[in-house]
Amino acid sequence: MLSSSSRALRLAAGLALAASSLGLATLGPATPAQAAALCGGDVSVYGTLADGRLTYTAISPNTGDRVKTLIGPDLGFTPKAMATLNFNTVLVTSTTGALYRVDVQTNDNALALAGVTRIWDSGWTFDKMTYDGAGHLYGTVAGQLHRYNVSQAKPSGPAHIAQHVVIDEGFVLKTLAAAGDDVLVATTTDGKLLSYQINGVGDWERSDLKGSGWSAVDSLVSPGGGLYYGRTNGGLYWYHDADPTDGKGDDIAYHSDDPVDASGWTQTLLSAFAADCTYQPPAPPTPTPSTRGGQIARSEVLSRAVNWLNRDIPYSQSAYAGDPDGDHTYRTDCSGFVSMAWHAATSYTTSTLPSVSATISKSDLQPGDALNTADGHVVLFERWVDKAAGKFSYLHESNPSDDMMRGQDYLNGGTDGRIAGHAASGYVALRYDKVVNG
Repeated sequence: MLSSSSRALRLAAGLALAASSLGLATLGPATPAQAAALCGGDVSVYGTLADGRLTYTAISPNTGDRVKTLIGPDLGFTPKAMATLNFNTVLVTSTTGALYRVDVQTNDNALALAGVTRIWDSGWTFDKMTYDGAGHLYGTVAGQLHRYNVSQAKPSGPAHIAQHVVIDEGFVLKTLAAAGDDVLVATTTDGKLLSYQINGVGDWERSDLKGSGWSAVDSLVSPGGGLYYGRTNGGLYWYHDADPTDGKGDDIAYHSDDPVDASGWTQTLLSAFAADCTYQPPAPPTPTPSTRGGQIARSEVLSRAVNWLNRDIPYSQSAYAGDPDGDHTYRTDCSGFVSMAWHAATSYTTSTLPSVSATISKSDLQPGDALNTADGHVVLFERWVDKAAGKFSYLHESNPSDDMMRGQDYLNGGTDGRIAGHAASGYVALRYDKVVNG
């Protein structure tokens, strides 16, 4: 991951095109059709034809079958970029820089419009535009990525499309789509498939899902949930990322021998509603209860820690208290508490905890990890409160006056530069050698 400051039906006659080949590099074996994401119904894809007419296509997310395609009226202007806000609202820019809101009256058996309203007269010169389904409208122009906040389902202008910012430079992309809340997917002219997590101005992460093979894709859309649809030589092909949150592309299933359509997609623009589907992570297996000094799941680490918090175990550097199992005792100071939470073999000290753990980046902290100062104090990381801001929650045996406590602070210590009374700069993030996810 790189970071900076990821079928048989055919279209109606109006969309007909001679069959053509896929045109992609060898991308791996096709995977049989399977349920791809948690979707509320069919995937909605809007488009525009060269003559300015709007199109609507419904696709089954589980099989990739096209359910229907409808052709609507001429929008009355020459479209340049488009973004789908919801199932019946589409934003479209014109080649003259105006922004229009297209209101769909019905897309059941016919595509009829309730109206086309110009909500911005000029300045909308984006070459690509997409909406993430969660309030953010993105656009690219001259390599810049721009973002707006959209506050209404049917915005009427600057009052509802506001807080414009330039995220950063360097977004020279061939295609762009939104795959979820501040998550973008894109392709490049040299064939890469990329995903981006946008955190704010100058703050984003890029993942290279595929290093090649996507150069023939001239339009890319996503309804969320790890589903991607790419148009190549007039055919629409579908892909499923088994885990769209991992920043990796080795789990993307290709359906090259089972496309939505092998030809006929002649739209000049395509856009999907990014909140049609959501990612449904598999249920984790029930963790096996730990043994002293053995592997332990993160959920159990926190359960053990909260046990001492609820019991308000008094702080002492010489006393010992029983763990939740009642089988072992641990010293009741800060490092003894972390040793107990980890179900470690003994009560370690702040200077010896590193012998049973690995140093990690503070930004990689997960529940059950620790922040340790070798000469003073250790706290157990509970969760992120606001990761972008570095704010987190922690548990610790505080001191003889306060005993067990839950606290919140910032990685940099906030205004006083301290975490739990100790200099934030002195803390090192540790991950117990025996901890496992779960």
